[in-house]
Amino acid sequence: MRVTNEGGEFQVEVLLLSEVRGPASVAQTLYRETDTSRELRLKAAAERKAMKQFEQLPAGRPSKRERRRIIQFRGQA
Repeated sequence: MRVTNEGGEFQVEVLLLSEVRGPASVAQTLYRETDTSRELRLKAAAERKAMKQFEQLPAGRPSKRERRRIIQFRGQA
């Protein structure tokens, strides 16, 4: 089964099904992430971490005009 969330895409094996909704600690015993999925997830995390070294951050805070453009770009207005 494939699961997609903010952290990426995971491939898990469903081990058991529960009849009722329960705590996360119990839910974690009902599935297992595959080894290939775990390797790909760790590789992607390492790539994201390495890319931060090359990221150029602005020198200061954005101006009012720049903030408006950022908000417009994100589609919030």
